Amino acid sequence: MMNEWFECKVRYEKTLENGLVKKVTEPYLVDALSFTEAERRFIEEIEPFMSGEFQVTDIKRAKYAELFETDEDAADRWFKAKVAFITLDEKSGAEKKSNQNMLIQASDLRDAVKRLDKGMEGTMADYEIASIAETPIMDVFHYKAEADEKPEFPEA
Repeated sequence: MMNEWFECKVRYEKTLENGLVKKVTEPYLVDALSFTEAERRFIEEIEPFMSGEFQVTDIKRAKYAELFETDEDAADRWFKAKVAFITLDEKSGAEKKSNQNMLIQASDLRDAVKRLDKGMEGTMADYEIASIAETPIMDVFHYKAEADEKPEFPEA
């Protein structure tokens, strides 16, 4: 099953390192089935970290074919890679490219390229990296199945 990603933006007052308070808007990525679920889950995830008022200002679909994540503390940024898969048209013999976006968690651009290549190691298709750029995404919230309080079919 492919994930359905939504980019959600939150606007709030952030205290900067120099003590100034500034209104900022930050994007996050949420795995959800619908816009409504994305907003609900996003609010649940960020509410504990917000001290004052906040507002969800935007929710839009984000098309990512693959996410490459890591547990390393240094990898605190997200990079969007456009990967072109190369196939051969059997009738004409011409090369055909189909693009897909991927999201990579890395510490810098070189690290992102390394992680993308490592993640693509088992791929049978030929590919080339068309572009990689840092995104403003702050964090990614994966879908977590909620435990049912009672089973659907109670034991007899």
